Amino acid sequence: MDYKVTINGIPVDAHYSEHAVDEIFVPLLKKLTELQMMKQRRILMLLAAPPGAGKSTLLSFLEKISLEREELMPVQVIGMDGFHRYQEYLLNHFVNRDGRDIPMVKIKGAPVTFDLEKLKARVADVAGGKICGWPVYDRLLHNPVEDAVMIEKDIVILEGNYLLLDEDGWKDISDYADFSVFVCAEEDELRKRLIERRIKTGVEEKASAQFVDFSDMPNVRLCLEHSKKADLTLGIDRDGDYYIIEEAT
Repeated sequence: MDYKVTINGIPVDAHYSEHAVDEIFVPLLKKLTELQMMKQRRILMLLAAPPGAGKSTLLSFLEKISLEREELMPVQVIGMDGFHRYQEYLLNHFVNRDGRDIPMVKIKGAPVTFDLEKLKARVADVAGGKICGWPVYDRLLHNPVEDAVMIEKDIVILEGNYLLLDEDGWKDISDYADFSVFVCAEEDELRKRLIERRIKTGVEEKASAQFVDFSDMPNVRLCLEHSKKADLTLGIDRDGDYYIIEEAT
């Protein structure tokens, strides 16, 4: 199934196989529907994946499916990117990388560049069923826009790189989840995707590769190597198709 969508200002042409739709995506949405009907409250699912794994595109597609099929409850999709620290903060705070101090803005997207406590507090509100605002990251402003969307639906899917990160502070987030999914892919394939994505924003290929290797790939390895086990683990092959690696019983 072909799916065209614009994600963060970048046109995306995605394709999902009938097998992935019928055997993975629809059953996942049915499971969330059944959980909501059983628990009679808001259901929160976390989807974690390394940079370049196509999280936002996939969840946009899942949201579309949930609205088109009568047997499914509609889901609301949100992301953790709205919890980036503000640009002024990142420009004026430093971290040590490879033995030298650099401004946080140089590694924007690493765990330290997010406001973790603010994220956890808002996740708690969402999991608790509150109708509340949720921030969205604006790539033109390079800053979050507070309360850009309202969380209202009974099934909410939150996506982000570090939602299952097994490190102090981050590992607490999964306590709020009713279900979790992790998506992984080969490191070199993710690098290729990230470079191609940056080129689409108008950056020359060599500069794109340098940025990805310095800023993105450490985050890719962190996610792949230090994420907690999810209820459902999916893989992406080199053709971009999804398959089940492991499912909790």
